[in-house]
Amino acid sequence: MKNNIRLMKPAAWLWLVVAGILTMGAACPPQALAQLPARFYLKSLSNSNGVPLIVETLSGNSNPFDPAHFVNAGLNFEANMVLAGYARTFSLLDRAAMGVIIVPMGTISGDVFVAGKTVNQSAKGFGDPMLEFNINLLGPPAQKSIPDVIRYEPGLSVDLITDLFLPVGEYDNSKSLNIGQNRWYGRLGMPVIYQIGQWVPGRRTTLELMPAVWLFGDNTDYLGKTMKTDPLFQLDAHLTRDFTEHFWGSLDAAWYWGSGSSINGVSGKQRNDLAIGFTLAYQINDNLNLTFGYQTTIDDKGSDALKMDVFKVSVVYGWHSIIEGMKRLQDEK
Repeated sequence: MKNNIRLMKPAAWLWLVVAGILTMGAACPPQALAQLPARFYLKSLSNSNGVPLIVETLSGNSNPFDPAHFVNAGLNFEANMVLAGYARTFSLLDRAAMGVIIVPMGTISGDVFVAGKTVNQSAKGFGDPMLEFNINLLGPPAQKSIPDVIRYEPGLSVDLITDLFLPVGEYDNSKSLNIGQNRWYGRLGMPVIYQIGQWVPGRRTTLELMPAVWLFGDNTDYLGKTMKTDPLFQLDAHLTRDFTEHFWGSLDAAWYWGSGSSINGVSGKQRNDLAIGFTLAYQINDNLNLTFGYQTTIDDKGSDALKMDVFKVSVVYGWHSIIEGMKRLQDEK
């Protein structure tokens, strides 16, 4: 690795920094198959910034704005979501840390059962915003300078994350189909990254795992009733690989179990679902990244099995004041 660093031109290791900044901004709130994208928890230079704009089209038999995935057997929903947010990295006790806020908005429509009849409902507006805090527990120390970035290799990296969704999204207590969920909920997770082979642009490979548990508060006004939801256990897996210095992809899988919901004490079926997909990402320039992803459930032939397809396109703008200053100096030469 040291020999590779000596041979790298300034633009090459500059790309390493910016790539990390852009990767952190490709977040997708876990309402969509409860899955975060590949390379989301790779580390970058402290005090980096990322602003994502994500567009998703979703279809299935569960409200995609609800991470508990309450299934409506035999029915179908379609949703279009736009997600915007902000992410910033920093160092805390010499460990890499990150704060993220994501705000979803969009429209959803579908058929639901009301008083024994099937009726069409729709909703639009803002969903529940997500706040996330992430800190690295095991792995290289925080990258506080350009030399730290050049020396960085993830090796084996383990993080701790906490997510909190704020119950301020659009909610109508007379409808079962809503964008907001009218309850507090969140997640505790432990992302794990294992570096495979050399950490050189164009040849980087990672295996990533993300075990997590979701916890849900009660919705005390679900059509005038109380909905309680059990914890949801989640496991994400990603195998990622660089195709070129500016283009990478991953194979993605997710398993989630639990989150059985009860309405006024009448229990529903617990989830036990699998999803697979892929991600492709391309570095447009030093500040801009384009990502395309697709996810689908499998083993979903049963009438009460979760069925969902997700198409996602994201554009992320990333920057760091030190990097922008270096670019200006290079342009003046």
